[in-house]
Amino acid sequence: MSHRTNPSAMKNFQGRVAVITGAGSGIGRALALNLAQKGCKLALSDIRAESVAETAKLCAAYTSEVMHDALDVADKKAMQAYPEKVIAKFGAVHIVINNAGVAVAATVEETSIEDYEWLMGINWWGVLYGTKFFLPYLQKADEAHIVNISSVFGIIGVPTQSAYNAAKFAVRGFTESLRQELAVTHIGVSCVHPGGIKTNIAAYARYKTGPNGDHDHAGAAEKFAKLARTTPKEAATTIVKGIEKKTPRVLIGADAVAIDVMARTMPES
Repeated sequence: MSHRTNPSAMKNFQGRVAVITGAGSGIGRALALNLAQKGCKLALSDIRAESVAETAKLCAAYTSEVMHDALDVADKKAMQAYPEKVIAKFGAVHIVINNAGVAVAATVEETSIEDYEWLMGINWWGVLYGTKFFLPYLQKADEAHIVNISSVFGIIGVPTQSAYNAAKFAVRGFTESLRQELAVTHIGVSCVHPGGIKTNIAAYARYKTGPNGDHDHAGAAEKFAKLARTTPKEAATTIVKGIEKKTPRVLIGADAVAIDVMARTMPES
């Protein structure tokens, strides 16, 4: 592993290989398009094969160097094998963005152990696998960057979000530790804390089942959409700037900035 006293930020994306999980929609798709326009070669994945294939098709307008795979980031064996597949295609990896994520909305009492396991498998273990299994290849690159997506819910805890909070706090702590370990190397590390982003995460979330066995996915998704102020494109632009500047902590949206301030100044209220 090479070391530098003052590691420089990544300024040139042309020809760099970027790995993005959860690239089938939302921030993942916006990141893929942003980096494609900057000349990156892309390794895109999502658990939904049709969605990530559509992202790859959109990126093909800017770069011919795109591979896409249906991938479950919670599957350790699949994630262990994935870096070698990327290397076989491109010969190197420079940027890894662990973006795939899901949500559960229920109290601790209402949330099943299975729902905790499902969410943690994707939101926490998926980030760990993506980081751990790609790290040896990033160490071989001349410059590299890891981006792990946490959340404002990795800064504050809120009711009905215990599973999501647990995973996103874990991502935050893990990423901050990793950044300090790699501080003197050529690998940059960013932990991203988005506020409300207009994505499909609410539509795919698991909610508490109602008294009659029903659950209002549509209503919850609509409510989330009204609160979400930042577009995936805006979020992607901020994240890529974070890579360019080697920013350790990236807050996305005015709501994320406000929550961060409140968490530090009024931690109990």
